[in-house]
Amino acid sequence: MSNKKKPTIKDIASELNISAAAVSKALHNDQRISKETKAAVRRVAKALNYQPNHLASALRKGKSNLVGVIVPRTYSNFFSSVLESMEEVLSKAGYNIIITQSNESYEKECKNIDTLLFTQVDGIIASMANETVKLSYYEKIKAKGIPLILFDRGENDLNVDYIGINDYDSSHMIIKHLVEKGCKRIAHIGGYRRTRIFNNRIRGYVDALKQYKLPIDDHLLTESPLTLEDGRREMQRLLNLENRPDAVYVASDYAALGALQVLNEHKIDVPKDIRLVGFGNEPFTSLVSPSITSVHQQSKDIGRLAAQTFLKRIAEPKLKQTLNKIILDAELIVRDSSN
Repeated sequence: MSNKKKPTIKDIASELNISAAAVSKALHNDQRISKETKAAVRRVAKALNYQPNHLASALRKGKSNLVGVIVPRTYSNFFSSVLESMEEVLSKAGYNIIITQSNESYEKECKNIDTLLFTQVDGIIASMANETVKLSYYEKIKAKGIPLILFDRGENDLNVDYIGINDYDSSHMIIKHLVEKGCKRIAHIGGYRRTRIFNNRIRGYVDALKQYKLPIDDHLLTESPLTLEDGRREMQRLLNLENRPDAVYVASDYAALGALQVLNEHKIDVPKDIRLVGFGNEPFTSLVSPSITSVHQQSKDIGRLAAQTFLKRIAEPKLKQTLNKIILDAELIVRDSSN
């Protein structure tokens, strides 16, 4: 492995016998530098394979034009759609994004934050990992005066800008739909209550059952990481109950897919015997058989609004006390699994 030192501005200056300051100005197309000198600097920089040190430049200018983004996972259509919309807005404003993934790990999320802070990002837009309970690393971002915008998953205790959907009302919308289809014993495979969005979905589920005077049975409510395997395991547990549910509301499409696999393997007619509703409107929900009813989370709007909120913070840093909390209405996409 080569240990060759990376060329610097000083190396270019030495080759041309000019000052490092003149080289820097030439590379930044400063009008005070002649065309001949600029051409010579570019020629030598290319010959030496010089690459500018963006971190050093950010330290000098106090601005990197980089925005750090933290997501639990990139394979989710929801998060990839948010990222695409976010990048489109920020790119037009002259910013590049650095995408990091926590894989639902608190430890990895903390490392991501440290890396982004070291890179001198101008702001951080994040959706928290399932494991995240302690908020000290997010407080570290705030303490440095860097704009922090949370989306989808975020904690009210941080008192920062937030963009997401109304998870509580989404649960009411789902239960109302299932009740109208004649369901009387509705189970919920939920996420962990410690995460705000899943806590709101569970609260909405319980309150909606009360509203429609349906039984609230602890056996019908479970918390999990909501992976495909979690959906399979919890669906099998529900089928083993003496009094099975006639509908299952799952707080993630991936877990809903696992639940559907088990139902199909047991030759249970969906939706005749058990109706099924997921959450997230992943592309596969319309492709499986039967297709899965799911909640569309307005991902493109969330990405756009998160980016616009960051730009507003950068443009008007003195408005720190005016928080931007945007809660969007979700949409239920009814398909064969519940219709």
